[in-house]
Amino acid sequence: MQRYDLRHLGDDFYGRMLEIIDETAIGEVSIFMFEIGDFSPVQKSADVIKEAGWTLMNSLKFNEADWTIVVKKVKSEVA
Repeated sequence: MQRYDLRHLGDDFYGRMLEIIDETAIGEVSIFMFEIGDFSPVQKSADVIKEAGWTLMNSLKFNEADWTIVVKKVKSEVA
C-alpha cells in the first residue's frame, strides 16, 4: 500500500492518478490525497476510477481542504 499526495496538482490530478495506478500491480491498494475545493473532484475521481475498471474502496474527508480515496487495482492491463 502506497500513499500519494496529489494536492500540488490542484484540479489536474486525474491523469497522474491513472498513471500511478497503471504502474501498480494487480491487487495493489493505493491511497490518494487531493484538494477538494467545491467537492466536484470527489465525484469526478470516483467516476474516473470506475471508468478505468478499478475498485474505489473508500473516500473520506481528510481535513477542511483535502480528500483521500483508497483504490484497489483489480483489472489487468490490456495489450
